[in-house]
Amino acid sequence: PCALLLGTGWRLPTSTEWTNVDESSGWTDLNSPWSSALKMHAAGYLDYNYGSLYERGSSGLYWSSLQNDNSLGWNLYFESGHCDMYDYDKEYGFSARCLRD
Repeated sequence: PCALLLGTGWRLPTSTEWTNVDESSGWTDLNSPWSSALKMHAAGYLDYNYGSLYERGSSGLYWSSLQNDNSLGWNLYFESGHCDMYDYDKEYGFSARCLRD
């Protein structure tokens, strides 16, 4: 999606890059991701069944480039006091953080 919207040289972070963020960030609350150099916010997500916005202000879910299969992809998930990698249905409207090589 990054290359389609922004052009050549843009991409989603790899799962390894997000895992490194998860393991080294030390994020302890929802202000930590925003206060970091990454400026990530708790955007929540769009539900794929109804298109409703959920968890805005209480969690951040950011896609990685790693896919399990045609229906599941890996993402970085954070909320107050917790940060980890999960695989979710790709139909969810999670945030995309694009990187430039």
